[in-house]
Amino acid sequence: MQEDDTLKIAIAETSVIVRSGLALVLKRMQGLKVLPIEVVSPESLTDCMRLHKPDILIINPAFPGYFDVRKFKEDPQHAGVKCVALLCSVGDNSMLKYYDETFSLYDDPEELREKMNRLLDLSGQEDGNGGQEVLSSREKEIVTCVVKGMTNKEIADTLFLSTHTVITHRRNIARKLQIHSPAGLTIYAIVNKLVEIQDIKGYL
Repeated sequence: MQEDDTLKIAIAETSVIVRSGLALVLKRMQGLKVLPIEVVSPESLTDCMRLHKPDILIINPAFPGYFDVRKFKEDPQHAGVKCVALLCSVGDNSMLKYYDETFSLYDDPEELREKMNRLLDLSGQEDGNGGQEVLSSREKEIVTCVVKGMTNKEIADTLFLSTHTVITHRRNIARKLQIHSPAGLTIYAIVNKLVEIQDIKGYL
């Protein structure tokens, strides 16, 4: 993608507040020229894909009508289209693994920007940090809290988040890193210099 190219992003969500709000956030992203296309029904989604051929489809997995992300991605007509799950509630992680990325209502603008960079391959290659750049700065903070032995509620209180947001972040961290235990996160945090051994020795 060239710097001057306009990025066509379809947003399939029935809530006008969520749909239009996300469109506004995307249009305000510095360094990206975004043309949001709001989609409100399965019929308009079909028309959008045929007429506009968007670069990215952001869709609520609970969008009306059954949306089969695997079938969508296998269709030659949709070749090259990135498919992003818009998480407005707790979703089924077994289905989310087929999406290219996830956007949550609880993501802040910085996290959305980092996800867009990864989606568009603008963030460059990993720089030898063992995949550390896969995580957003907020996710790195949460990893640090986890390996220090903090509970979800303690993390939420420390970072001024809701417990639900912390749980969502932890799910995303586990999915990205394929690490599902505090011990595994501890090793990851030490290797990637997110924490010092002396900071967590009481929890090892």
